[in-house]
Amino acid sequence: MVDSKALLHAALDASVVPIRALSVRHRPAIARHLKSLDAHDRYYRFGYAANDAHIQRYVEGLDFERDEIFGIYNRKLQIIAVAHLAFTSEPECQSCAEFGVSVLADARGKHLGTRLFDRAIMHARTEGVNLMFIHALSENAAMLKIATNAGAEVEREGAESDAYLRLPPATLDTHLSDAVEDGLGEFDFQLKVQAKRFREFLGVVQEMRANVHERHHNATN
Repeated sequence: MVDSKALLHAALDASVVPIRALSVRHRPAIARHLKSLDAHDRYYRFGYAANDAHIQRYVEGLDFERDEIFGIYNRKLQIIAVAHLAFTSEPECQSCAEFGVSVLADARGKHLGTRLFDRAIMHARTEGVNLMFIHALSENAAMLKIATNAGAEVEREGAESDAYLRLPPATLDTHLSDAVEDGLGEFDFQLKVQAKRFREFLGVVQEMRANVHERHHNATN
């Protein structure tokens, strides 16, 4: 059983980036996130100039039963980064998975892509994956750097590159860490929900006080 106090300390640690596993009910939020990407970022994420219709078809085709989708939220409960860990359905590649990630422009510089990649690796290992695959444009230096820093082998072919990362078998510690990460992601999200509701409550109270003050001022003049 995960210690709630430990999760609280971890969630409040500024160096920790809680990641939440997303489900089918988050499909609209994922679509909003991806449609918030500018043309350049859409090109990097999908490898082509994806418009809103392309993105919507991609989101509607996400298989939450087979794959794993991870998200990072900001304090406004907006998804600022999403990773898609896609498990292959090919019989000869049952121990393989592909990784894709997107991060909003104003959330750059916080190593969220790397954090999501590490989270995906951990989960992939618990699912018996031994080969992680990343397909990216050769000009997407940030994505390829994440892969190479993790030890991936990169094969470049013109405008496109493929990175392959061999994963070691999962250990007991891997499974425990995976469970803790899931718990932390959910715990952090609930904290953000409560904080948002409290800020909204304070906003209402402040507005009521301002209205009372204005009525009092008008009555005395």
